[in-house]
Amino acid sequence: MGLTGSEAKTAKPADHAVRVREMFARIAGRYDLLNHLLSANTDKRWRRIVATKLGRAIARDSRVLDVACGTGDLSIQIFETIGGRVVGLDFCRPMLDIARRKTDQIPFVEGDALELPFADETFDAVTIAFGLRNLTDTAQGLSELRRVIKAGGWLAILEFSKPKSPAFRRLYEFYFRRLLPPLGGLVSGSQSAYQYLPDSVLLFPDQAGLAGLMRDAGFTAVEWQNLTAGVAAIHMGQRAAKPVVGNEELGSR
Repeated sequence: MGLTGSEAKTAKPADHAVRVREMFARIAGRYDLLNHLLSANTDKRWRRIVATKLGRAIARDSRVLDVACGTGDLSIQIFETIGGRVVGLDFCRPMLDIARRKTDQIPFVEGDALELPFADETFDAVTIAFGLRNLTDTAQGLSELRRVIKAGGWLAILEFSKPKSPAFRRLYEFYFRRLLPPLGGLVSGSQSAYQYLPDSVLLFPDQAGLAGLMRDAGFTAVEWQNLTAGVAAIHMGQRAAKPVVGNEELGSR
């Protein structure tokens, strides 16, 4: 069974994680098809924009971690746009199996976004696309993402958000609540999974709310860019460089 909006609020963290993992495992085989179909291929454009913005912020030989990488589309887009050393991580093995069939140039690691299997300050940048809202604790997730980013490095988040136009927001919510679940269910065979999607999106903070959570987690220079009238947004924030006192750097974790 998938998680409904009310269940997402009340489920124990461990139960929530298990059920979300099982849900993605069930739809893994049709996940890419549905992403492209239900967004009219707009999701591809969104990922290109993320990779381009990140490429302006970091050097081409940078180490990048793509968390909640799913079937690897953003990881591959970043590698093709920036180069460098990209690692993809996800907690759903069937999704990773698909990612690994797409490329042998990117290592894909099975792991939990709330307990990343990497040392502090390992990466120049971390990305997470359409995965932050699935975590049982957004604040803890942001803190963990920050932990593995080097001082001066960047976090880029691509996530569904809230359209600012009232008329467009009503149309968007009608599509998400009324049309997407049956369409997604018809193609994937799991309507509950595509009921969870709009529920989780509508429960997630809006653009300003997410920016505030990023600042609370210790990110600076936080900004966002609306995509497709605010249906989605890219948030970026920097892990501030460590302050220097004399000849010694002070930890910023």
